Amino acid sequence: MVGARTLTALVGLLGSIVLSIVLWWYFESLLVFLFLPFVPFLFKGVNPGPTEAESQLRECPVCGFRTEMAEYEYCPRDGHRLDDRH
Repeated sequence: MVGARTLTALVGLLGSIVLSIVLWWYFESLLVFLFLPFVPFLFKGVNPGPTEAESQLRECPVCGFRTEMAEYEYCPRDGHRLDDRH
């Protein structure tokens, strides 16, 4: 059985090959392949990660569980309140 990650990678690879062939056929030029490597730069900043002010490391004083997610107020392992670590 193929894993979900492998299947996603194969679908992405197949989709990019099909897109490349369609663009090559539509524009009738190989110059489209010069543009394709720059496509990821177009989406840079669409979903930026947390800023430095938003992400702060929090740690459980008992078991050492660490997270940067603000949703966690308490340790999921033992229920103790998380301490802020800088």
